[in-house]
Amino acid sequence: MTTPAPVLIRTIADYHRRWGLPQPALVSLLRFEDLAYQPTEAPRAVVHHFYSLALKRSFHKRLKYGQQDVDFDQGLLLCMAPRQVLSIQGPPEPAASHQGWLLLVHPDLLGASPLAQKMRHYEYFDYRANEALHVSEPEQQLLVGILHQIEHEYRAQPDKLSQQVILAQLELLLTYVDRFYQRQFQTRQTTHQQLLSRLEEVLKGYFSGTTLAAHGMPSVTYLADVLHLSPNYLTRLLKTLTGQSTKQFILSKVMELAKEKLATTTLTMNEIADQLGFAHPQSFSKLFKSQTQLSPRQFRQSFT
Repeated sequence: MTTPAPVLIRTIADYHRRWGLPQPALVSLLRFEDLAYQPTEAPRAVVHHFYSLALKRSFHKRLKYGQQDVDFDQGLLLCMAPRQVLSIQGPPEPAASHQGWLLLVHPDLLGASPLAQKMRHYEYFDYRANEALHVSEPEQQLLVGILHQIEHEYRAQPDKLSQQVILAQLELLLTYVDRFYQRQFQTRQTTHQQLLSRLEEVLKGYFSGTTLAAHGMPSVTYLADVLHLSPNYLTRLLKTLTGQSTKQFILSKVMELAKEKLATTTLTMNEIADQLGFAHPQSFSKLFKSQTQLSPRQFRQSFT
């Protein structure tokens, strides 16, 4: 069966038109209860050309963000940047069973404002973990309060400060979301320990074959893709759990393997360097000494 192409929705007005709603300009707040699901339409992937922030309740469908599932049965908050892919899978449900809020913000609203630059650095817009952001009931109410302030402002009679006020409220909203995102690295310990174990298994498999010798140390992007995470999320996770960046974590595992080969085999330095993916033995020796304060030869001699 051929997978249908994603539905492209380029403007917020186009999004409203699909649901038969009044058409705003560059920002909109919607209730999911007002978006009547069309049971005759097969679930399809959607690509928005604008930012969206979804605060969801009583949601029982399976979401796929990019290529990975999101556990919205436990999570509540999902932020998406323009041109990211989201698909909804599951049987039709009455509109009333799908509750929450959806904020849509077109990039043109941001213009050349300082917030336009900040948006590129909010890591949760590149969020590809197998979980949504989790917020408590008081935190939900806080976010909903700010959402209503944004709605009140864009529905009011505009003046020369209207856009500035909306951007200030939007920045406040996103700052709170950033707080919840940062906190999640502390509160989701069980899930994150499982991801760390999975990462170690991936590296073990990478090191046990010929991949390391053929391609060198795995990149951060490669490992993030295997784990269905963004590179930024993986690095932040490892910093929280191990105090190391992803590059440092990879390097530490390569050094562990190097020490094992030096201590338990009779392989030459050239052979070890080659097996570890170094093009030149001198590069291996220099890196090993920078990490251990000993040359590979000195390290081996300490075991004799």
